[in-house]
Amino acid sequence: MEREERYILIGVITSDEALVNSSLDELALLLKTAGGVECGRLTQRLEHPDTKSYLGSGKVEELKQEIYIREADAVVCDDELSPVQMHTLSDELGVKVIDRTLVILDIFAAHAKTREGKIQVEMAQLKYRASHLSGMGTALSRQGGGIGTRGPGETKLETDRRAVRSRMGQLSRQIKDMESVRNTNRKKRRQEQIPVIALVGYTNAGKSTLLNALTGSNVLSEDKLFATLDPTTRSLSLSDGMQVLLTDTVGFIHKLPHQLIEAFHSTLEEAQYADIILHVIDASDKQWEMHNKVVYDTLSGLNVTGKPVIAVFNKMDEAGDDVILRDTLASRTVRISAKNQTGIDDLLVAVSDTLKEMQIRVKALIPYSDSAKAARMRSLGQVISEEYLEEGILIDAYLPGWMAEEYR
Repeated sequence: MEREERYILIGVITSDEALVNSSLDELALLLKTAGGVECGRLTQRLEHPDTKSYLGSGKVEELKQEIYIREADAVVCDDELSPVQMHTLSDELGVKVIDRTLVILDIFAAHAKTREGKIQVEMAQLKYRASHLSGMGTALSRQGGGIGTRGPGETKLETDRRAVRSRMGQLSRQIKDMESVRNTNRKKRRQEQIPVIALVGYTNAGKSTLLNALTGSNVLSEDKLFATLDPTTRSLSLSDGMQVLLTDTVGFIHKLPHQLIEAFHSTLEEAQYADIILHVIDASDKQWEMHNKVVYDTLSGLNVTGKPVIAVFNKMDEAGDDVILRDTLASRTVRISAKNQTGIDDLLVAVSDTLKEMQIRVKALIPYSDSAKAARMRSLGQVISEEYLEEGILIDAYLPGWMAEEYR
């Protein structure tokens, strides 16, 4: 069995110490997901990180001693390091130095399964490494493997910047082609007027488990950060026969690298074109309120505003009885356990009610000779009642605005 790399976590406290400690706890989970293990941590209170070495010179000496005492293989910083900081720390400490961004990129490289996901991750890695080549060379050459070495070959990247630029150009063209296909699919969905519901949430909130519970799919769902990356869309039939599309999105996280937001922009855009947002929240996580803010800040950055939001507090089976759960930005709130499939009916009712509020109630008499129109009402609307009369089918239903006008 291959030995896990041992890391010392470092961070700078500029204001809220509790926030930094929480971020370091999350970094430890990221490290574990990537295949490393925490063997210690070191923080320093500063007005701002040192521009040359991130930590002050005295703290760097202390860190050097900690590396020796704890037999650490490497150091991981909770903030993204500049090339100068990475180079200086690597030379001073004599071990591999990486940062939070590189850990997340490494996890994405390991978890991307589809061609689209792999291309987007490689693009994000290349953007990061293109700006860090001068600082990463020594750090990454100290060890032949481990976190930070998945994806493009290091030797080639370190010696040939032109190869990086050329590869980025190729990937950029491929991403544009994929965006064109995605835009075509969105246009088709808009023409068909099938409501789209986007699942968003902090990583590991249980979005994939919920998607499986609602649609009977078998999307990978594990108790890990970023267990699934690739976008997934599934069809769902509501109890009244209405068809909707559920689209999963990549999980958000504190300090999500800007390279990934850029690379996965077309995927994250799915929320922008959705009719309803299902905001999945891990009710058992003590930091859920902070994660809540991260999700809404990210959505705002993507211009996803003004849409109905249903707050879905998941993992209620693991949450304490005394926990207060409230999302003031959501129009509705439901409590579920996707794993145990409890509260799912309440969620479906919330979805149906939200869609009804976005529709117009119409009562129409459809001739039997035009039964295709009745079928469209059933699939695109929410039927309240049907009555078979001598003249035709009398349907009472909620319809999308454009369709209601057509049937008047």
